[in-house]
Amino acid sequence: MYLKQTIFRTNIIIIISFALLNSCHKSISKNSFTYSSVEIKHILLDSTLNIRALEIEKNKIYAATNNGEIYSFETNNLDLINVKQYQSKIDSVFFPNFRSLSVVNQNIFALTIGNPALLFKNGRVVYRENNEKIFYDSMDFWNKNEGLAVGDFVDGCISLLITRDGGNNWIKLDCSKFNNVVEGEGFFAASDTNISIVGNSAWIASGGLNSRIYFSNDVGKTWKIIDTPIIQGESTKGIFSIDFYNKKDGFAIGGDYTNPSENKNNKIITNDAGKNWRVIANNQNPGYRSCVQYFPNSNAKSLVAIGFKGIDISNNSGISWNHLSDEGYYTLRFLNDSIAFAAGKGKISRLYFK
Repeated sequence: MYLKQTIFRTNIIIIISFALLNSCHKSISKNSFTYSSVEIKHILLDSTLNIRALEIEKNKIYAATNNGEIYSFETNNLDLINVKQYQSKIDSVFFPNFRSLSVVNQNIFALTIGNPALLFKNGRVVYRENNEKIFYDSMDFWNKNEGLAVGDFVDGCISLLITRDGGNNWIKLDCSKFNNVVEGEGFFAASDTNISIVGNSAWIASGGLNSRIYFSNDVGKTWKIIDTPIIQGESTKGIFSIDFYNKKDGFAIGGDYTNPSENKNNKIITNDAGKNWRVIANNQNPGYRSCVQYFPNSNAKSLVAIGFKGIDISNNSGISWNHLSDEGYYTLRFLNDSIAFAAGKGKISRLYFK
């Protein structure tokens, strides 16, 4: 009898230990994101297209092109691509060049670069600005009613548009809203990712002669400008992309697009909501990249950076990087924690990270 009880107890202990070990293993697996490869499937190939703005909403992909088109398709039907041609006959701009795109509650917002600046909502122009120097770079929304768009230095100030009514009306902020404005400051329209929004906070990354962070924690009512240590001082250098995983952890990447192999001071990180930034992975690849994004559900550990020189990944918050592919892209958005869609010169692709 004693032997049977001993065997029974031993078996119970083994079962419980195995269950705990298995549970622990699952927990570790769930939180240890170590991606090491990428599988690429091309969805669209068209050499006439240049796509720098991409959005995902409710399993639907949207892309804005240099020919004034908005492409869209469902993630479960990659072969059925819808195309809408935008135009503004009033301004004699029949093929607007889009580099900014936002999709909010199935409302599609697209913003042109150059003069005139045209901001479309569902194909209708809701904001128009004429200025020879105007150049808008990116756009994003805090919520279904409040959003912003940012452009280069014009008439003594950066160009920053705000909407409070769901994008029906846009107001350009007066220069008095910003402290320490620097003449000639600009932004890069490389990937529509130099704005990052978490909750009511927004971080906008500038570049060129000065590469700084414009920060607001009250949906754009007040702004503070923060210096960064990233490479800067010339019109081709600075931050090209910024992403925040949460309200504290953020990452920015850039460099010099005319010297894409240069990897000195082109990656910076913050862990205090952008108040302070430090250079990371200095003199290590990747060099210039136009877009950086955190992997969802990665606890701010896993990052992907893309550019026309390829795809790179970090599994340790940007301390070190692995080059996964030479396939070039401009911009990227995640569908979930392993699948993303990327766009670039002449293509849209699905990226499966493993």
